[in-house]
Amino acid sequence: MKKALVGTLCAVALTACGVLLSESAQAETISLPLKDAIAELQVADEDRTGYDRDKFEHWVDEDGDGCNTRYEVLIAEAVEAPDVSGDCQLSGGSWFSYYDGATWTAPADLDIDHFVPLAEAWDSGASDWTAEQREQFANDLGDDRDLIAVTDNANQEKSDQDPAEWMPSVGEVHCQYISEWVAVKLRWRLTIDEGEKSAIESISADCGNDTITVETAI
Repeated sequence: MKKALVGTLCAVALTACGVLLSESAQAETISLPLKDAIAELQVADEDRTGYDRDKFEHWVDEDGDGCNTRYEVLIAEAVEAPDVSGDCQLSGGSWFSYYDGATWTAPADLDIDHFVPLAEAWDSGASDWTAEQREQFANDLGDDRDLIAVTDNANQEKSDQDPAEWMPSVGEVHCQYISEWVAVKLRWRLTIDEGEKSAIESISADCGNDTITVETAI
């Protein structure tokens, strides 16, 4: 791996950092039982110094098809597929929000949740990323656990909280939630703090030890 060299070069030539990282980063497949996956996460203190949501450009139209990331997720996660017309206008269709067990037929009732919130990502390592990497995280369609359509009120209640501070109101999905949280943190090589680690371990103690598989993005 050339990460140490890349880090040195980025420090010397910051403007080239995004290109260097994109060219040299090698995706790695991680496949571990849940408990081992949790142990794989690095523990570190969080620091929100310098955070600004605008540092994560999101809802871009990467493929130029007229549908930005928000609508790509809505189309992909629809329980009943909507009709797509004009400038990515959706009609019909339905969506299930597993956080609260609600079903919706109007896209306006749904938010696209960054499963690991942008502020939490910043605290956990994204502050050291390039602008390109933060944009990739904020629009990640490469793993369906990274972005999820949920009831807008549930997403707003969650805000930027980690599992030590917020869990879905439907208790039956807590194991799924923890598994997906760990997967996203692994995919983006993000750290966890002590409180987060304690909460994840406590909740996962009542879960199975199913294997988590991710392809790293960074």
